Amino acid sequence: MKKVALYARVSTDKQTVDNQLTELRDVAERMGYTIVQEFVDVGISGTKAKRPALDSMMRMATQRRFDMVMCWSIDRLGRSLQNLIELLNELESLRIDLFFHQQAIDTSTPMGKMVFSILGALGAYERELIRERVIAGLQTAKSRGVKLGRPSKMNDGMKNAVQLLREKGMGIKQISKQLGIGVGTVYSVL
Repeated sequence: MKKVALYARVSTDKQTVDNQLTELRDVAERMGYTIVQEFVDVGISGTKAKRPALDSMMRMATQRRFDMVMCWSIDRLGRSLQNLIELLNELESLRIDLFFHQQAIDTSTPMGKMVFSILGALGAYERELIRERVIAGLQTAKSRGVKLGRPSKMNDGMKNAVQLLREKGMGIKQISKQLGIGVGTVYSVL
């Protein structure tokens, strides 16, 4: 008999998870599944990084207390496609399946696995597009003369201080420490 965890979430305190849980309980009963625990996040937006019930469920997943997570809809579980794929991968590595009632996706079936493979590919594609946009933005900024990276402390006064301290016989490491700059920077000034 398959052991399942139910996960439900609503974004505001004025909403209720009753409909989600009622439908999930009915499906679990029809399928002959045993509900181990219900995890509910109320008044927590899907965009929040911290969702106590979800975090608790994932801790229990690592203990293999259930075989499947049942959720009313995909948007109740993942904050984004990327987040959803990360959750899926984590559950998959623990050999825990996912079931989404609204989308009729069940990763314990070949069709459900295929759907999530496609979603995984879309997540990777989305990450690659973001990466390309970031690189293009950096190149555009460079072409406009924007200096990238950490601001440099090095100015004419600092260069003079390095040379003066060296002329007084101070070592490279001492100069670096005294002025709060890197050893490589001291070498490049000298």
